[in-house]
Amino acid sequence: MNIKVDEDLPRRVVDLLREKGYQADSVIDQGYAGWKDAPLWEEIQNESRLLITADKGFANIRTYPPGTHAGVILLRPDQDGIRPIVELIESVLENHDLNTFSGTTAVVTRSSIRVRKN
Repeated sequence: MNIKVDEDLPRRVVDLLREKGYQADSVIDQGYAGWKDAPLWEEIQNESRLLITADKGFANIRTYPPGTHAGVILLRPDQDGIRPIVELIESVLENHDLNTFSGTTAVVTRSSIRVRKN
């Protein structure tokens, strides 16, 4: 699975994904930092990548309906800071194969994962 990590997430997320064998790149590393959502989304979809982000806009199923894209995982920690985000992605990686989120919109909190499919 090819994954794009949004600029609002720490570099450690990319590292953890790669350690688990996923092909992951960050928006920042590829020179997309600061792009508006629409052109960034188009580029990510042209690359057929699942997006991992903390930007709630990408989880809007009216704008980005599940089944019309490669997938979105929205990380929603209950505290600010890098550590809560890293802990969320670590939990997801320990308990799930990210391929199961292909084409879906998944919202990850400390207590649950809500998955929307087409």
